[in-house]
Amino acid sequence: MKRREFLKAAGLGVAGSAVAAPAIAQSTPEIKWRLTSSFPKSLDTIYGASETFSRAVAEATDNKFQIQVFAGGEIVPGLQALDAVSNGTVEMCHTASYYYFSKDPTFTFGTAVPFGMNQRMLDAWMFYGGGMDLMNEFYARFKVIGFPAGNTGAQMGGWYRREIRSLDDLKGLKMRIGGFAGRVISKLGVVPQQLAGGDIYPALEKGTLDAVEWVGPYDDEKLGFHKVARYYYYPGWWEGGPMLHNFVNLAKWNDLPRHYKSIVQSASHVANTLMQARYDALNPAALKRLVAGGAQLRPFSQTILDASLKAAMEVYAETSAANASFKKVLDSFLAFRNDQYLWWQVAEYGFDTFMIRARTRT
Repeated sequence: MKRREFLKAAGLGVAGSAVAAPAIAQSTPEIKWRLTSSFPKSLDTIYGASETFSRAVAEATDNKFQIQVFAGGEIVPGLQALDAVSNGTVEMCHTASYYYFSKDPTFTFGTAVPFGMNQRMLDAWMFYGGGMDLMNEFYARFKVIGFPAGNTGAQMGGWYRREIRSLDDLKGLKMRIGGFAGRVISKLGVVPQQLAGGDIYPALEKGTLDAVEWVGPYDDEKLGFHKVARYYYYPGWWEGGPMLHNFVNLAKWNDLPRHYKSIVQSASHVANTLMQARYDALNPAALKRLVAGGAQLRPFSQTILDASLKAAMEVYAETSAANASFKKVLDSFLAFRNDQYLWWQVAEYGFDTFMIRARTRT
């Protein structure tokens, strides 16, 4: 190449770089958001999912997209996280969708419904069964978009001051229980109370509550419920695989560059996976410690489970008759759940049942 042609080409290259650089900078802007959690920092598993998410976003953008995490109560109370996102007080939150069922019972499908699906089934419905599309169509009414960002796995049935031997023992029982399940259990005579995580222990200690349900052994031990209520029941039939969500203000979401949107979704996947894995890793040892410390582990009787299922079906029918959105999502949810359990009983249940029996021989 002749000297003059080389310099001309080099000059075009420099000019091209000079033009391209601002375009690249514009596509990777520096953005700072705030995320409010519904949970206290002491719950390192469930609150920690937000920190996991925030770190993943920062690392993927070389710290150009920073999301600062705040515990419940630091900006707004835990049960007002969604409202803060909807009205633009903060850009996003990490919360349980069913906390907002009083606005519309359809919210409950984003977390868990009584006698619903386990964690893997719910993921399958969300990502491959149309669940996320259905829910985001619904969430848009509240000016947010949601992404799965955590799960606890099947939960425990809670802590009780006295044994629950029969349906009569449930009548008049004042119980902290989250979301839509309160409507179901109230049919059995329970008086449901919805409280954020940090407010539960004081109410139980003072006798304002007779029973509480939260998550499972690791979190429950941290919150100290075993100190004031010794009977620990299972399973939590109202939460077979409760999902947490990252909710983002819809206008803020629409303003994000496309690759930032992809990073938010990918980081939510990371939080969704690691939160479940962390609970599965920590719960066994915590359960051993609780039982060794005097917790009385009890299964709900078949009579109580059957009555609870009947009550749930009644509430589903009543709610569907009054709420078209609820019915639309319920029809999809139940059809998917039933096919999942058809498959589950063949492979997963068969394998798990054998391995549970064989555990002491291996």
